Amino acid sequence: MADIGRSGSWREELASLVDDGLRYNNNNGDPFVASPIPSLDNPKQFNFDAHFEGDTREQEEDLKDQIKGFAKAWGELLLDLSRGCKDIVQQSLVAEDSYFAQNFGPPLAKISNRLCFLNDYLPEDRDPVHVWPVIFFVFILAFAVLNVNNAHQNPAPIVKKMLIHPPNASTVLLPDGRHIAYLEQGLSGNRARFTLISPHAFLSSRLSGIPGIKASLLEEFGVRLITYDLPGFGESDPDPSRNLNSSAMDMQHLANALALKDKFWVFGHSSAAMHAWAAIKFISNRIAGAAFVAPMVNPYESSMTKEETSKTWEKWEQRRKFMFSTARRFPSFLSHFYRRSFFSGKHGTLEKWFSLTLGEKDKALIEKESFEEFWQRDVEESVRQGRMKSFIEESVLQVSDWGFSLADLQMRRRCPGTGILPWLKSIYRQAECELTGFSGPIHIWQGLDDHVVPPSMAQYISRILPGATLYMLPSEGHFSYLYFCDECHRQILSTLFGDPRGPLDYITDLIDTDQSLANTPEEDAPGANALQE
Repeated sequence: MADIGRSGSWREELASLVDDGLRYNNNNGDPFVASPIPSLDNPKQFNFDAHFEGDTREQEEDLKDQIKGFAKAWGELLLDLSRGCKDIVQQSLVAEDSYFAQNFGPPLAKISNRLCFLNDYLPEDRDPVHVWPVIFFVFILAFAVLNVNNAHQNPAPIVKKMLIHPPNASTVLLPDGRHIAYLEQGLSGNRARFTLISPHAFLSSRLSGIPGIKASLLEEFGVRLITYDLPGFGESDPDPSRNLNSSAMDMQHLANALALKDKFWVFGHSSAAMHAWAAIKFISNRIAGAAFVAPMVNPYESSMTKEETSKTWEKWEQRRKFMFSTARRFPSFLSHFYRRSFFSGKHGTLEKWFSLTLGEKDKALIEKESFEEFWQRDVEESVRQGRMKSFIEESVLQVSDWGFSLADLQMRRRCPGTGILPWLKSIYRQAECELTGFSGPIHIWQGLDDHVVPPSMAQYISRILPGATLYMLPSEGHFSYLYFCDECHRQILSTLFGDPRGPLDYITDLIDTDQSLANTPEEDAPGANALQE
């Protein structure tokens, strides 16, 4: 160990051995001299760092080459796939014997021939087959971008939640144990000259008899206005066996409970008209007269002519037609639509819920704050019970057989027939003819710009009931002539009741009657002395 240590370093010994290069024989036996090994003492001759850096660079270059090769292979694969899809499309759609070409080829060829004039606007070196798809795609993309921008610029409207108000209606007990809620406006029973009872339309309540009518106007004409909730609406109990006959009976029981001994008038707007028609039919002995604004009739009424039917249905949107058809054939499906609209617990627009297109006056009306507040409060009261079944029943009543025809209300003389039974009866007593129908006045106001209840319905009523008086209003819509229109309300009341005479005063009326009878000869007024006593 000491000898080894005393000898020169291993570097010196290695240098002495390889100074002239290593000599050895190759496979052929020829001597071969290896190159001298660089000196380990000189870092310039042998650099380990440069050696390892070269290995790292080679590894990095190998990784880049692998990624490039992988991407190139995927690109070639996708290119082959697109070519294959193109071939499939050409064979299945473009080929002459394909299903698409046989069925859609001729119509598309006609459309292409009609639009070929657009190719004149393209440069001569452009192929229309390539250019027009690009133009169409750019147009769709630009349209989508514009819609997105408009959606951000126009914020969504604030949706109001429906409120359920505490019960506050007056009620009466019907003979079958149900309660019916009502609202009185105008004069009290002992001061009113006339009584007007009004059922409400669909998605409404007792709050909307004559919307916005002033108490001073009712007092001026001496009118007592009574509105009530239909069964299942507002605060009225539902009726399990509901039809138009029972609806007329409810009106009669309400009149009896409120001590109406004389005849009363009925008023109906829109779909509420069918309840007023039912009252004229089934309790005509209690009805003094009837007034209607845009009255709705059954759109499936068989007595309507083809022209009247066509004019009626062409005014409605497709969704509204679908709702009428659903109510007639599949009424249970209506719950799906109602649950998404006025039973959703949130307020919505009138046009969207009813699928309506309104006229100019109606559009201006519903934009007013007074109308919006009134309508939302009325809707909240209408759906307060959450009974969807009552709304479905109301829709079904509108498009079903009413149990009578409007022609039955026409005043006519009915005489015994010519059968054996009438002949036998005529032996014992003289045959007598009796009057049937309704003898009271009927007044109808209809706007010509009404898109909810088309004017053709009012014209149909006028044809069936020639005794009814029809007022056609050139520029009025469905709501504009009734809602918050003081002048319209005055016209209606003056038409029905004549000049305003104020509240009923028994003392003044008795004096006036006494004076008029005193000026009448005694033989013409046999009851005058009794009245004076």
